[in-house]
Amino acid sequence: MAGGRINDDDVKAVRDAVPIDAVVSEYLQLRSAGGGNLKGLCPFHDEKSPSFQVSPSKGLFHCFGCQEGGDTIAFVMKIDHLSFSETVERLAAKAGITLRYEEGGYNPGHQRGERIRLIEAHKAAAQFYVEQLDSAEAEIGRKFLAERGFDQAAAQHFGVGYSPAGWDHLTRYLRGKGFTDKELLLSGLAQESRRNPIDRFRGRLMWPIRDVGGDVVGFGARKLRDDDNGPKYLNTPETPIYKKSQVLYGIDLAKKDIAKSSRAVVVEGYTDVMACHLAGVTTAIATCGTAFGGDHIKILRRLLMDNGSARVIFTFDGDAAGQKAALRAFEDDQKFAAETYIAIAPDGMDPCDLRLAKGDDAVADLVEPRTPLFEFALRQIVNRYDLETPAGRAAALDEAAPIVARIKNIASQHEVAVQLAGMLGILDTQFVVKRVAQFARWARDRGGRGPAPAATRPAPAAHTMRAPTAPSGPALNLRSPAHRTERELLKLALQYPALVSPAFDAYGADEFTAPPYAAVRQTIADAGGAEQGISDTAEYLARVRDAAPDDTVRALVTELAVEVIHGRTVDETYAGDQLVQVRLRAVDRRIRDVQGSLARLGAHGDPEQFAAVQNELWVLEQYARSLRNHGAAAL
Repeated sequence: MAGGRINDDDVKAVRDAVPIDAVVSEYLQLRSAGGGNLKGLCPFHDEKSPSFQVSPSKGLFHCFGCQEGGDTIAFVMKIDHLSFSETVERLAAKAGITLRYEEGGYNPGHQRGERIRLIEAHKAAAQFYVEQLDSAEAEIGRKFLAERGFDQAAAQHFGVGYSPAGWDHLTRYLRGKGFTDKELLLSGLAQESRRNPIDRFRGRLMWPIRDVGGDVVGFGARKLRDDDNGPKYLNTPETPIYKKSQVLYGIDLAKKDIAKSSRAVVVEGYTDVMACHLAGVTTAIATCGTAFGGDHIKILRRLLMDNGSARVIFTFDGDAAGQKAALRAFEDDQKFAAETYIAIAPDGMDPCDLRLAKGDDAVADLVEPRTPLFEFALRQIVNRYDLETPAGRAAALDEAAPIVARIKNIASQHEVAVQLAGMLGILDTQFVVKRVAQFARWARDRGGRGPAPAATRPAPAAHTMRAPTAPSGPALNLRSPAHRTERELLKLALQYPALVSPAFDAYGADEFTAPPYAAVRQTIADAGGAEQGISDTAEYLARVRDAAPDDTVRALVTELAVEVIHGRTVDETYAGDQLVQVRLRAVDRRIRDVQGSLARLGAHGDPEQFAAVQNELWVLEQYARSLRNHGAAAL
């Protein structure tokens, strides 16, 4: 990087200025986990229940499922695929901090990371398009919006703009801002021509597409003129920052209300999102030129937290294409723990047309959950058959039963099977239930392929946890009193160093029986000891993480620094109990070793050596007795 290395004090200032819970909340819903911590569904792996925890006081996160962890900078690096420098620059911009660079000092024109540059280009382009909407040429765009019930305030709220009809208006504008032709082509804002790059979007109404963090990553462009030979909607192509299967239009505006209400409304287009939000349905989002799929579900699940009251409502046109979209959505239905519904206006109007024709209340009423998605999907199948004949009912059952069999929850599967029997007019509901179960078994057992449903999958043992792969040693077993107490003591040393200092710093790594815990103890020592954390715990934790010999130990440090302490009251008494238990077990182990040495020396050993070992045993036994009788006062 031409500007050099970012000043260490500035990195620390950025880390301190941007609260980790505020940053993480941009991407997923967080709820209280107790002990001042927050929890949510991990954004780095698929999970049904939240194992991802954030500690605002320590500025750290850790997932107990996939073991990802770190500070605010590490989170943004991981989730947005940025380098360290790119991440610090991005967070510094949010916090209003001017960074200094070593080897030459501050240089505002230094080379920025690729993602940061592409984001900045899109931000500048969005502003350019907004300004162009006021031009005389954009009258056709303003008229388009007005005819659909959107005034100037609505356009400003959603950042709607206009791309001039000339060949390179935006390209020349962004060049003037310092962006290179290479960056403009990579961003998708420009495209190759025979001579120089030209604007990709020309003479169109522009909707900025933002990621869940609020950054503009692409655009949706609506055709306005008959002489435009392009498609009705033209979207940004796939770029390093824009993947259409991973973005949802309106998610930046809707995410807080989705999390708050545990409800999301999925509509089909940009104007439908606008109509819903203006009608008070502020949880509406839309896909961007692609079908609603698995990556979109991951985004919503993290915001909905998959609690029992979560609702996802799909609105589709009543035509054949809309019905096909609904069936496709139902195929992914089981990836939600939320209940899914479908909303189709009686006359087939989309939310934008409905708002124009019947007002805001009609839009709000449309998206009230009524028809479960599974019911709609099954009716689309069933309605294709003649249910007045036994052959028609049998054929409909054979097409619908495998779909019901995909439902992983056995109780839900049974309930839907009973409803299917009613749709088909088959009075023997148990016959339908058994037929569905038969398809489920067949799908589960065919060739041993595919995972078993969750209900039949053996649950992991509740008392074990995955240990770090290095250093080597037995898996950490929290049924072991020794491992459990060692873990508590390390958590105290990282989270409440004042409660265990200075006694903890006299403990050797060999007093910890689990090799991973011994490695953490040694790392604390290498960072200067727990006593260093009394004045500034956050800075101390950063030093301990930096002192870790590898990523595995660093991850365990983060995990222990975030995990809730089990004591009802975390005070000197509780800390003293953990200190005493770890030390006492270490002393008892040493006593057993010395007793073994005495037995091996026997009557024929060196008298002086025998006496020395015997004396050591006496001292150890006295110390053990003192620890048992006087507790922490004997340390």
